[in-house]
Amino acid sequence: MELVEKYIAAWNTTDAAARRKLVEDVFASGAHYTDPLAAVTGQEQIDALIATAQAQFAGLEFTLAGPVDTHHDVARFGWHLGPQGGEPLVIGFDVVVIAGDRISAVHGFLDKVPA
Repeated sequence: MELVEKYIAAWNTTDAAARRKLVEDVFASGAHYTDPLAAVTGQEQIDALIATAQAQFAGLEFTLAGPVDTHHDVARFGWHLGPQGGEPLVIGFDVVVIAGDRISAVHGFLDKVPA
């Protein structure tokens, strides 16, 4: 699913202007993002959250862990965060709600986190 691929790309894009453009393309203006560590609303806060995660996990990249499962306006998918081609340090999955051609909500879950 192209939208989910762009979502992952937003998490990996470190150029601030390019990342912001992806965030605007992927997320609805009032989108909500929640996971065990964060709860934010709106493109600006989502962009800031991604920038913070990139600073915390510098040099690591997000990859899809398998196929994207979709029905109606919902998609779920697993992801890995780790060095390119290496063992993931963080593993999780997200459930996204899609409104039109953008994500309106993300519900993230963490399955593996560094100690």
